[in-house]
Amino acid sequence: MASPELLLALGFATLLASNAIAHTGQIWFGYKGNAPANWGKLSPDYKTCSIGTHQSPINIAKDDVSLQNKLHDLHRQYVDANATVVNNGFNIMVRFIQNAGYMSQDGKHYRLEQLHWHTPSEHTFNMKRFPLEIHLVHKSDDDKIIVVAILYEYGNIDPFIYQLKDAIIELAEKNNSNVSVGLVKTKSFRRHTRKFFKYIGSLTTPPCTENVTWYILGKAWCDGPMVRLN
Repeated sequence: MASPELLLALGFATLLASNAIAHTGQIWFGYKGNAPANWGKLSPDYKTCSIGTHQSPINIAKDDVSLQNKLHDLHRQYVDANATVVNNGFNIMVRFIQNAGYMSQDGKHYRLEQLHWHTPSEHTFNMKRFPLEIHLVHKSDDDKIIVVAILYEYGNIDPFIYQLKDAIIELAEKNNSNVSVGLVKTKSFRRHTRKFFKYIGSLTTPPCTENVTWYILGKAWCDGPMVRLN
């Protein structure tokens, strides 16, 4: 019998590999056919995908970063919350249905509303792409967006993903669009973070809205506490 770890890996990979097309209203977009280069042509609402000047994702190159010692540590205060796992057609999302906590920036709180995965990673380091990337999406009361991204390497099972194993396998095996998972534990994300990359970009799917603040966690090239892209 296959181990739970193997089933989880297979289920997660199957779901994410199948996410080639998404449907928003009457507009289809995807990563093949209606690929990112064509998104701006699909709808006037998506024009920023083509004409935007601060689009995400990006490649983070060593020569493009500068050390910023005056930036504050990344403060995130999350709490366990009930949630639903959703197959959006272009990613797998955990949608919180009650307060899941917040992160702070410049004295303002940004609620953790949902998180989702992309495989392979969307962001790259020196053109290196990682197997998996998680986006924690936060929004303020005035609709400003902050996304915290974490890149995964192959290794031990991530405890956050593992607690969702039954729902992920059910999504893959039964082709469900969503599965209620009850209380989701956020312990693995509850920590102050001193080393990260920060830049201003956009949503990575249509409508590619800009002025999104990105924090990408990682220690690469960080001789001091944190860096910001030039």
